[in-house]
Amino acid sequence: MAKDKTVYVCDYCGQESVKWMGKCPACNRWGTMKEMRLSQPSPKGKGINLPSPSKAGTGAVPLHEIEAGAEPRIDMNDGELNRVLGGGLVPGSLVLLGGEPGIGKSTLTLQTVLQLQGRRILYVSGEESARQIKLRADRLGPKNEGLYVLCETSLETIFQHIEEMQPDLVVIDSIQTVQTETVESSAGSLAQIRECAAALLRYAKAGGTSILLIGHINKEGSLAGPKVLEHIVDVVLQFEGDQHHLYRILRSMKNRFGSTSELGIYEMRHDGLRQVSNPSELLLTDNREGLSGVAISCSVEGVRPFLIETQALVSTAAYGTAQRSTTGFDGRRLNMLLAVLEKRVGFKLAQKDVFLNIAGGLRVTDPAIDLSVIAAVLSSNGDMPIEGDVCMAGEVGLSGEIRPVSRIEQRITEAQKLGFKRILIPSHNMNGLDKKQYKIELVPVRRVVEAVRELFG
Repeated sequence: MAKDKTVYVCDYCGQESVKWMGKCPACNRWGTMKEMRLSQPSPKGKGINLPSPSKAGTGAVPLHEIEAGAEPRIDMNDGELNRVLGGGLVPGSLVLLGGEPGIGKSTLTLQTVLQLQGRRILYVSGEESARQIKLRADRLGPKNEGLYVLCETSLETIFQHIEEMQPDLVVIDSIQTVQTETVESSAGSLAQIRECAAALLRYAKAGGTSILLIGHINKEGSLAGPKVLEHIVDVVLQFEGDQHHLYRILRSMKNRFGSTSELGIYEMRHDGLRQVSNPSELLLTDNREGLSGVAISCSVEGVRPFLIETQALVSTAAYGTAQRSTTGFDGRRLNMLLAVLEKRVGFKLAQKDVFLNIAGGLRVTDPAIDLSVIAAVLSSNGDMPIEGDVCMAGEVGLSGEIRPVSRIEQRITEAQKLGFKRILIPSHNMNGLDKKQYKIELVPVRRVVEAVRELFG
């Protein structure tokens, strides 16, 4: 009888080694090599029964003979999810949805499949009973007679039900609970996750059935399991948010069929997740008049502009060492902007605590909010409120210049639609703009000093 083979696999990049090493030789990360036991194939040939792949497309084909067209999409009846997926779900694709426990992954998935009327859907749950799923479905509202629930963790049994049903969409909740008999290890191990995901990928590509996997994340915030799991799937979606805030953000970390810069915004309610089609109106505070430390910036995520509220608090350091704390913004970039204020504008903030918050629990990476961050910090430092009808967009350079930003027309249109009277924009973005088509006043600024003069006089 052949013995099982033991290898060590990096859970970040998937590099294999016959011996344990403290540092992975491929990605140079420490402590990522985990032991994995590979069982020998059964003498009876027992394994995962997959449908035989189609003969079409086998062999090498000249590039000029390949017909290229738009991928057919499945409308998910969810505008936010369709946007993040790139226009809908592609048949035969493998999608991975990850997020923190209790953030709403199962709620989003069940709510979506309940709205897919006229399609056969198999919902496989390895964490909840059928009664629990039924109670959640009744709370979410819509009913779908084409939705079937299977509480199973054996991959072989799951494939048997899939072959009997021939569904249009399969949901696996979650991939960490599924295990196959071909690997002798517990569910959730590196070997089980990798083998189960690879088998599901082969079935999705061979049979043309879309499969949605729900995955857990570890304490570092990355998807649990081997990093090769993210390489196997076609789409990686990240469901983010704070359980103490109402809003949830769906981001695309990887998408072979669309852009990775799109995001969807949801509001968590007692009856499920509600799509937020106009996040600007919800992210802005109505009673911000007369409040210092508040600045409004027009940000863009993907092709979607929305206005966000930047809040800052500057106070004297109580313990001698100044604190720098940020929520929803890069702390290192805040330190850079504070250095620009001290060197180029002359404001001494080295002995003061600076706290920065992006309202609504959002995490923003658009550099165009640099100008609003500086404006909010200066407003709080001098206790000088910024006029409520002013917003801004601009990237701040190390020499104190205001650099141009992308999609300036969409930013201006969004600010105008929400009733703002003035918008500060980089001077370089004025080239080619027709001022007559906008009712909002465009204020071009070249340097931070000019922006400070416009805002505070």
